[in-house]
Amino acid sequence: MTESILKTISELTAIPSPSGNAYKAIAYVENIAQELGFSTQTTNKGALIITVDGDEKERQRCITAHVDTLGAMVKEIKDDGRLALSLIGGYSYNALEGEYCEIETRNGETYSGTICLHETSVHVYRDNDKIPRDQEHMEVRIDEKVTSEEETKRLGIQVGNFVSLNPRTEITPSGFIKSRHLDDKASVAMIIEFLKKINNKGLKLPYTTQFYISNNEEIGYGANASIAPEIEEFIAFDMGALGDGQSSDEYTVSICAKDSSGPYHKRLTDHLVSLCDQQNIPYQIDIYPYYGSDASAALRAGADVRHALFGAGIESSHAMERTHIDSLKATQALLEAYCMSSMTEK
Repeated sequence: MTESILKTISELTAIPSPSGNAYKAIAYVENIAQELGFSTQTTNKGALIITVDGDEKERQRCITAHVDTLGAMVKEIKDDGRLALSLIGGYSYNALEGEYCEIETRNGETYSGTICLHETSVHVYRDNDKIPRDQEHMEVRIDEKVTSEEETKRLGIQVGNFVSLNPRTEITPSGFIKSRHLDDKASVAMIIEFLKKINNKGLKLPYTTQFYISNNEEIGYGANASIAPEIEEFIAFDMGALGDGQSSDEYTVSICAKDSSGPYHKRLTDHLVSLCDQQNIPYQIDIYPYYGSDASAALRAGADVRHALFGAGIESSHAMERTHIDSLKATQALLEAYCMSSMTEK
């Protein structure tokens, strides 16, 4: 199981999919789901819904994870041919400096580049470590022989082109997975693994379940629409946030009791904790202070569901992220235990 999940994570993180341009990643998941024989539907927003029939069809569940990632767009082509950026999602320029990237033109051509401080050279710019890393000073150095705005434009590069970052995915002998975009492609990989298990072992879920692969989570409106009226429970299957004052770690599943949107549904959250206790799944309960999920977005949009959130513990979110195989195992175990369990009370 672990090797299969790690392979899927590596393949998914290699697919550029910033919010607004996640088509290839959605197609990757859709192809796997259809090969396994599951029914799929693409929403008008471009999200993917995979339906797994269960014994009970009148009462249903939804589990959402997202393939869209942080990224950027070309904001301006500068006089010297380099690019200014407009960031997509909650990126900080401090987390991008020196990173290799890819610019995709509207006709599908791609060019490589590097996100640099304009005043990078210490042999030219004194005290450049004191220069703020912000939109005024950060730019993309394109790996082409361009020295002017016109030369860059002749490549087909325009304002509004998407810019994706090299994920640099690596799996260490000690069991760590470090990569950009583990948020939330690690969760999507675990859903794919569960779909394979359902298919291979002929499992029957107690309730029809929609696995909603969203494509706009990082900008706040991923899985808040196209929710079937039969759905009673809605799980955001997303990352656990690590840092000072947090309970979550890289070796357990993180269950969120509250984030910036407020508390998650108490009885459904209690049910997740109870499953962990019953099945000896290592877990932590946590509060994520600067975090919102597709489940909270769905409630803001008016969905009448019980909502909860859990996922693998991810270190250094929205930067060079890292987790451990132990966290993936615990999270996968809770995903499967929940999907095979009875629903909570209203």
